[in-house]
Amino acid sequence: MTCPPFSIRVVPHCLAWLLLVSTVQAEPNWPQWRGPQGTGHSQAEQVPQQWNAESVLWKVPLPGVGQSSPVVWGTRIFLTSALDEGQQRVVYCIDTNTGKTVWEQTAWQGQPEPTHQMNGWASATCATDGTVVVAFFGKGGLHAYDLDGKLLWSLDLGPFVGPWGVAACPILVGDLVIQNCDADENPYLIAVDKLTGKTVWKTERDGPRGWSTPIVIAAAGRTELVLNGHTGVTAYNPQNGEKLWFCKSFNGRGEPTITPAGDLLCAVNGLAGDIYAVRPGGSGDVTETHRAWHTPRRGGRDTPSPIVIGPYMIVADMKGIATCYTAATGAELWKERICDAISSSPIAVNGLAYFQDETGATVIIRPGPTLDVVARNSLGAEKEIFRASLTPLNGRLLSRSQSMLYCIGPAPAAP
Repeated sequence: MTCPPFSIRVVPHCLAWLLLVSTVQAEPNWPQWRGPQGTGHSQAEQVPQQWNAESVLWKVPLPGVGQSSPVVWGTRIFLTSALDEGQQRVVYCIDTNTGKTVWEQTAWQGQPEPTHQMNGWASATCATDGTVVVAFFGKGGLHAYDLDGKLLWSLDLGPFVGPWGVAACPILVGDLVIQNCDADENPYLIAVDKLTGKTVWKTERDGPRGWSTPIVIAAAGRTELVLNGHTGVTAYNPQNGEKLWFCKSFNGRGEPTITPAGDLLCAVNGLAGDIYAVRPGGSGDVTETHRAWHTPRRGGRDTPSPIVIGPYMIVADMKGIATCYTAATGAELWKERICDAISSSPIAVNGLAYFQDETGATVIIRPGPTLDVVARNSLGAEKEIFRASLTPLNGRLLSRSQSMLYCIGPAPAAP
């Protein structure tokens, strides 16, 4: 895998992963949204680069509708779904080798809140550290289970007023579950004890309509929890929720996740607006002092998060148009249509960027000064919508549509 030479150190959210990784080398963990460090990068080896419908090792229907990405611990996959038009929210545990359901738990039942057709009621990806599995459903609450499906606690986080639904994913930071609770009214960020669900701290947020998931970094001799938002990027102390610094954005809707690049943090707005980079480690409003660069970005809206590989950053908009930048300066290198409409965020494996569009087709790109398409792959799916991100395993990939979970192996050898 080719990684950027981080001088910002990205802190794995699930610290227990470091202790257990040696016992599960055959099945590397993908414990949360965008992987162990929240950057989309995988350490898995021999992940397929070419596949087709015959490469599907197994596929299983998922009751209801969901857009959460699969997370993996050992041989168990965790994801969510919503049934009966959002009246029921469910957490599933599925075996990685067979696709069989190990357990399923109804987390919540009730009158559903409004949501958007691009979102739904089960978009937030679960988080696990090998001890607990945490699922978030907005009005449907925050829920924790052990790996065998036993409910540990459930927490009502409020009504989440607004027409857009929720999609921010929980993360585990040591013994804390941290959840972004942005909404049109009373937005906040909360940390609770992972074993009891009791609130440790709660911090008000600026501005509504955020769907972003935090990342945790080490910079300037301290740990920062960095979160995109409607008005800009904010860093917090993950231990007590204290606001450390803020950098103003250009056009709101901060759903893409912040992405580290060297000593910078790259940010994209959910609406068309300049892409920009911030130096962490500041204090107060750092818009004028710590914004390293910004580059005009016009046209389509941005839902997918950036992917940074080596000195390059690639960002795709919802129309399937990708732009490659020099991550250190924001200089635009190329801009091309790479696929159909795209909502899922890319992953990076062995120095390559994997972009999956809403039809389930995946284009694999080698980042560089010009567009270099390594492969184009299709599952042969029909009338399915793919908005979850790919999940890499050694020798395999997991791909989730709104109604089906696929396990992909390499393409069969030609006769």
